Parts: sequence; C-alpha cells; structure tokens
Amino acid sequence: MKRPIVPLLALALAAVGALACAGDRVEDTEGSVILSVTDFDGLPVRVAVNQSDGLVQIGSITIANVPKDQNANTSPLQDVEMTTYEVVYQRVDTGTRVPGPLVRRIFGVAPVGGDIVYDNLPIMGAEQLANPPLSDLLFSRGAFDPETGSQVIILSFRIRFFGRTIAGDEIATAPIRFEVEFVP
Repeated sequence: MKRPIVPLLALALAAVGALACAGDRVEDTEGSVILSVTDFDGLPVRVAVNQSDGLVQIGSITIANVPKDQNANTSPLQDVEMTTYEVVYQRVDTGTRVPGPLVRRIFGVAPVGGDIVYDNLPIMGAEQLANPPLSDLLFSRGAFDPETGSQVIILSFRIRFFGRTIAGDEIATAPIRFEVEFVP
C-alpha cells in the first residue's frame, strides 16, 4: 500500500524545523552551566560607512555563567574560559548579499555564578566594511547598493559566544540578535 508523500514530507520538515530551533537552546550545551548574555549597552543603530574607522563595536556586553541546577553545589571546575565569538549577518531589506562572518578569539574567565564584561567589543571589522555589499555605500563606489538601488542596507547581526569549562565541557550562549542600518 502506498502512503501519500505530502503528509510524510510535511512531517519530516516539521521534525527538521523543531531540531533546528532546539539548536539555539542554551540548555543543550554540555556541562552543568549556561552562558547567557545578560546585558549590553552602546549598540550601534546606524553606521555611516564613509565615516567609519574600520570597526563597528558594542559599548559593553555582559556574559553570565549560571549553574543549570541552582540548588547544587558549585565548583571552580564550572568556571568558563572564554575562547571565541562569532557574528553572522543577514539582510533584513530586500537584498541578498551579506558580509562574511566575523570570528574572533577572546580571553577571560566567567566564574560560576558570576559574569564577565567585554568593553568596546568589535562586531564588524574592516574585512566586512571594505567588501560588498557595504563597500558599495562608499562615495567612491557610488554610495548605493546596486542590488536594491537603495542608499540604505539593513543587516541583522547574530552574535554567539563560546567557551570551555575548566572541567573541559564546551559551552555556548544562545544567539543574540539586533539590527543595524548602514548608510553612506
């Protein structure tokens, strides 16, 4: 007996979608702690590409190291050594071209039950600003996006932080997202 393929395909796609969403959950990381972005200040809202010094930064960002079981005893083995962070960009406007991701090493320890603060954290570097689509907004290149015909490019930023507990468990934050408007 043949089964209809459409319902089976829909069920398979729903399962894949559920798994993809589950990947953003911080509880899915190894270990007994969760890294969580708890505060940020100084987010850029609008960046003038022609006036940029080659970096876009967040004023400060706080990452907390929270025990998964609030009632359990903690240990210095649950401290998290921060290793890297990544920023991935997505178009919010009608364009499709995006800058390549930014991946950088970071240092510091987020103690269990405490936090770590990074000031002036770069979230976009010269390698993203000097290449299309953002370089199309430079006056020397016409100051507009040839893909959309607009002088404004709106990007969604997705940032994740990665680390390792002293005990060796890999830990990551859930992604945080925000939008930035780029103009000539």
